Amino acid sequence: MQGDASSLIGPGEGPAAVVETPGGGAPVVLVCEHASNHIPAALDGLGLAPAARASHAAWDIGARALARALSARLDAPLVLSRVSRLVYDCNRPPEAPAAMPAQSEAFAVPGNRALTPAQRAARVRAVYRPFRDLLARTLDAKGPCTLVTVHSFTPVYDGVPRAVELGLLHDDDPALAQTMLRAAPAHLQLRTRLNAPYSAADGVTHTLREHATARGLPSVMIEVRNDLLGDAAAIGRIADGLAAMIAACVPAAAGAAGPR
Repeated sequence: MQGDASSLIGPGEGPAAVVETPGGGAPVVLVCEHASNHIPAALDGLGLAPAARASHAAWDIGARALARALSARLDAPLVLSRVSRLVYDCNRPPEAPAAMPAQSEAFAVPGNRALTPAQRAARVRAVYRPFRDLLARTLDAKGPCTLVTVHSFTPVYDGVPRAVELGLLHDDDPALAQTMLRAAPAHLQLRTRLNAPYSAADGVTHTLREHATARGLPSVMIEVRNDLLGDAAAIGRIADGLAAMIAACVPAAAGAAGPR
């Protein structure tokens, strides 16, 4: 069952997106588009096996906890999607095939095969628009600020190991990502690369383009390899380093950052 927009997210399952620490004082807005692997009951699990629903295909493992830790350290608002990216990937525009993929790496997604235009539109209304509108309102309320999106990636993709541990991605404006790349060795002993393991050419900077580039705001997309986010202590160490990097590169945030 696909459902229309009104029935797609059932009672007790919503909202599709939330903002945490809305009054945070830092001149930074954090975003985690792939924070949840929740699939609304109306979609019957998209036909996925439990292993697929728990995998990196359904969400960015560890990214929500990392984003929350950064929010606490920076005192920054955090916008979270509460629906799996296999239902709708909030880092993709509605016209992109990857917004509702029928295949994600090794995982087939039966519930996304042969979606009708009406079914796609229902997911846009139920998942993407609430997320997009909440983020827009949060940025408008904050005023001049820096947009930072928080993601994780799998150590092996399509059978190919990834050596990079921390990626810093940018859209049209590379300044913040480049500045953070230079600052990284002082804060985190991780193999750090610019535009890895993805880049704007892969279509992964939609949120940056839609919300930061369009407003003339500095922005960066952070990608952390998910085997480095295996427990609270590991997440805390990486959050400490990333918060210090952000504070060093976004000077007005420096007063708020620090280990918690």
